[in-house]
Amino acid sequence: MTLAFDGDRLLAAVDVARAALVEDGQHPGAHLESTPEGDWAVAHYFEADLAGYRGWQWCVVLAGAPGTDEITVSELVLLPGQGSLLAPNWVPWNERVVAGDLSPGDVLAADPGDPRLVPNQIDNGDEFALSSDDDDPDDIGQIAGELGLGRRRLLSPDGRDDAAQRWHDGEFGPRSEMAAAAAYSCASCGFYLPLAGALRPAFGVCANEYSADGHVVAADYGCGAHSDVPAPSGGGSPAYDAYDDGVLEIVSAGADATS
Repeated sequence: MTLAFDGDRLLAAVDVARAALVEDGQHPGAHLESTPEGDWAVAHYFEADLAGYRGWQWCVVLAGAPGTDEITVSELVLLPGQGSLLAPNWVPWNERVVAGDLSPGDVLAADPGDPRLVPNQIDNGDEFALSSDDDDPDDIGQIAGELGLGRRRLLSPDGRDDAAQRWHDGEFGPRSEMAAAAAYSCASCGFYLPLAGALRPAFGVCANEYSADGHVVAADYGCGAHSDVPAPSGGGSPAYDAYDDGVLEIVSAGADATS
């Protein structure tokens, strides 16, 4: 499309576009190109020298109207250019975290709607049934299972004490590095499954796949993935101030534009 006289003036109005950026407090670099955006609009592109925005460009859209020599600054935006540094697609934290990522001092809050947790007033069906026969109530099966009925041999008090001491002094005991850095203990965690019998007050099994999943943990052990740990506020300390480009529509410049 051949632009009329006013359109040609817009193509040549590099100084007007640069002045608009300077007035906005920016420091544009070299002029890169001028691209017609219709009969009465032209986009001017300049190098952008902003920390953290390598390869980005300033774009200033100038507009005119038939019958007037006035040039209006229509839009001023920062756009990515060829080979510019772009942020990767955002992925929610709960889709990035995998088992084994948790380390001492880390905080891993469970999502409020985490299907693995229910309020404590809800019957979660956590019971042991000796059989599924209708004439054997579940509560009787629970008692029979905890007493060890049906097994030929049971753990002696000495054997139980030895195991308790190992677990207490081990990786998932209250003296471990992870427990020392935790604000909450396992005894109050929704992922904590208490053991049966005499060891019930002191030990349980962790059911959190991101923490000590499947391991016997002490009731006073703890980690940053406790079910009640509050989520981080999201505040941070970026090295540079971010330029607000979140509301911009990214468009490609014409390949046959003249500068």
